[in-house]
Amino acid sequence: MKHFLIPTLALLLMTSCGENKNQESNEKLTQKTEIMEKQEKQKIEALLSEYQKSLNTSDSKLAQSLYTKDGIFMPTEAPSGIGADGILKSYEYVFSQIQLNIEFFVEEIEVEGNMAFAVTSSKGTALIHATGDTIPEANRELFVFEKVDGKWKIARYMFNKTEPKG
Repeated sequence: MKHFLIPTLALLLMTSCGENKNQESNEKLTQKTEIMEKQEKQKIEALLSEYQKSLNTSDSKLAQSLYTKDGIFMPTEAPSGIGADGILKSYEYVFSQIQLNIEFFVEEIEVEGNMAFAVTSSKGTALIHATGDTIPEANRELFVFEKVDGKWKIARYMFNKTEPKG
């Protein structure tokens, strides 16, 4: 019996050690994945910050540069800007009508490989160039991002108002 018990205990002990190593390996892999995902989300947040800057400075070229070459900008009550030239023209039109002073609030960012999306809201004011009036500006936004050559870019962007026009 002793000859049977000792090898069995040794086998159980080795199996247990192996399971611990696998568990440790899985935990390290999970931690590494979480760190990488957090880093990607931070890069997307930096992109959103740069986009906010483009809106608040009425910088059409900066806004355009943040999109993929085949990106689509879908503004409320206006035609979509499709592709680099269309996006530039859309922002030039928007900025000819208003001057924004807004802040983005990130509600959710999800990353899956080279694609990601963000749900945001924004709040601030818009100066209407035609009238000189400053009105409240509040929107909810949906961004779809694509990683191009290692850099996150806006692939699709759509928003709508959350408060009635002033």
